[in-house]
Amino acid sequence: MPKVKIHSGASKRFKKTAGGYKYRHAFRNHILTKKAPKRKRQLRRPARLNASDAGLVARMLRN
Repeated sequence: MPKVKIHSGASKRFKKTAGGYKYRHAFRNHILTKKAPKRKRQLRRPARLNASDAGLVARMLRN
């Protein structure tokens, strides 16, 4: 059988932790002048993936 390859897009976006998966928030790349400081500050922190989506990400990463 051929090698099973992981989803390269998912491997760049999600990191496995003890409590699940973490990822970087969207909407923090450009056009930041119109966004409120509170919103930008909250987007700074890494987010945790919802448990309902963890199975899909685990399948893409084959963990």
